[in-house]
Amino acid sequence: MVEDNESCGSRVHDVASPSPSSMSQQGRQQRQKLEVYSEVLRRLKESENPEANCPGFEDQLWAHFSRLPARYALDVNVERAEDVLMHKRLLHLVHDPANRPAIEIRLVQVHPVSEGNSTYSVSSDSPDRTVNRSTKHSLHPPPAFGSSPNLEALALGVNKFDSEDDDDSVHANSKYSRPLHEITFSSDDKPKLLSQLTALLAEIGLNIQEAHAFSTIDGFSLDVFVVDGWPYEEIEELRTALEREVLKLEKQAWMGQRSFSPISEPDQPTIKPDPDYVAIPNDGTDVWEIDPQSLKFENKVASGSYGDLFKGTFCGQEVAIKVLKPERINSDLQREFAQEVFIMRKVRHKNVVQFIGACTKPPSLCIVTEFMSGGSVYDYLHKHKGVFKLPSLLKVAIDVSKGMSYLHQNNIIHRDLKAANLLMDENEVVKVADFGVARVKSQSGVMTAETGTYRWMAPEVIEHKPYDHKADVFSFGIVLWELLTGKLPYEYLTPLQAAVGVVQKGLRPTVPKHTLPKLAELLEKCWQQDPALRPDFSEIIVVLQQIAKEVADEGEGRKERLSGGFLSVLRRGHH
Repeated sequence: MVEDNESCGSRVHDVASPSPSSMSQQGRQQRQKLEVYSEVLRRLKESENPEANCPGFEDQLWAHFSRLPARYALDVNVERAEDVLMHKRLLHLVHDPANRPAIEIRLVQVHPVSEGNSTYSVSSDSPDRTVNRSTKHSLHPPPAFGSSPNLEALALGVNKFDSEDDDDSVHANSKYSRPLHEITFSSDDKPKLLSQLTALLAEIGLNIQEAHAFSTIDGFSLDVFVVDGWPYEEIEELRTALEREVLKLEKQAWMGQRSFSPISEPDQPTIKPDPDYVAIPNDGTDVWEIDPQSLKFENKVASGSYGDLFKGTFCGQEVAIKVLKPERINSDLQREFAQEVFIMRKVRHKNVVQFIGACTKPPSLCIVTEFMSGGSVYDYLHKHKGVFKLPSLLKVAIDVSKGMSYLHQNNIIHRDLKAANLLMDENEVVKVADFGVARVKSQSGVMTAETGTYRWMAPEVIEHKPYDHKADVFSFGIVLWELLTGKLPYEYLTPLQAAVGVVQKGLRPTVPKHTLPKLAELLEKCWQQDPALRPDFSEIIVVLQQIAKEVADEGEGRKERLSGGFLSVLRRGHH
């Protein structure tokens, strides 16, 4: 489905035209990538690595850096040049489907921040781009991507010492932090891959302390996790456990089970004749089925990994047309498409984007909805640097709450509520959109699928625990914070690092000091760790409307005071 920002289990590529500032940033990143490449090459040659002396190696190494995003070069620890070779080897292995996924496991250690290690800086353009120079004293090497400032900000505790160890233990020396395991996966890049890998690690009792996910330009993935929770330093048992879980996943896929969509697709309800109802003739065709020939495409509005969004017209009406890319269509994407059509054709509310129809005959799979000329709330806040004044902010929040309350009353859980999925029409009415991962609530009342986007995701969803409609309330709390600040949640963290912090450390965005107390209280209730303590949207609407009334009354009072009493004198004269 079309997405605007980083999403759980998929990597979306921005196709917008680059601005001058972004072009200069790309140039700076390219220079930094070249510096890292040169430093890694120098270290490999100095260490007399046999591969580094093979003919054509320099070109092969540059090709490795070029097929990965610039972020890879900026994050990788140049003092661990041999790790770059390991990544290159894994990505080469997975060209053969028989080798997927390729897995590498090793013990690593992270040095205490307080140790005062000297650092090596790669570029004057990136003062934070430092690596540890005291790694030679470690019992185990550092992680491939160092210990990032993001981890330090999260205070994830990887540098805390185990004071309960015996004196004979390798951990008893306070100079060393406890060992962790670094697990590197490489496979073909596919939907929900990150979700599957994080679920797999959780299944065998591992806690993710740091994660880095990269996609190559030719369709492969490189995902690196630093984990704790494995009780043994030996890696072979861990490898066996991982391979066992991978086989389970493959077996589920082969049997057609959907690990991450626990409910079955709902069947069409059969309508029996009833004398109490007027019989409506049925000509056997669905009124919402659209002939692709009747659609007129105009400009492309957005693009994602699996689809493109166009502005267009249908029977003279302006519409938005979401088209799935034919080359990306598989059984999973078809199921997701069918689920979205199933849900959208059932909902009708002024704060939910109106479904008009769909083309359901491959390869022309598309969903047609009303066109929202105001764009997304995310774009308004983050791309156009817009700011909502308090009355407008409350109106947006109330619009979203009304749309979500309607969905929940109809047993629909959105599962991906975020600013990018809130659209504005020409009258500044905000509507909930994008039901690609929405689900009808299961009979048990809870679900165990992981979906959505990490920055907005409720902790119970991240942890693969059962969850219900209160997961949407948590996401709404994050959206409310976005409206207040205009910032990206946990902007200095990667999505996975944010997820680790939310679950393990109770991390939440900082509420601005100037926030109205009642609004701050509502926001904090929405993102409570315990779902039972979060309010329903029906309660949220009441609170927001009360706050909006108080703000409006205060505004009227201020106007009256500024009028110098003239209006109040006139009013008294009419009594």
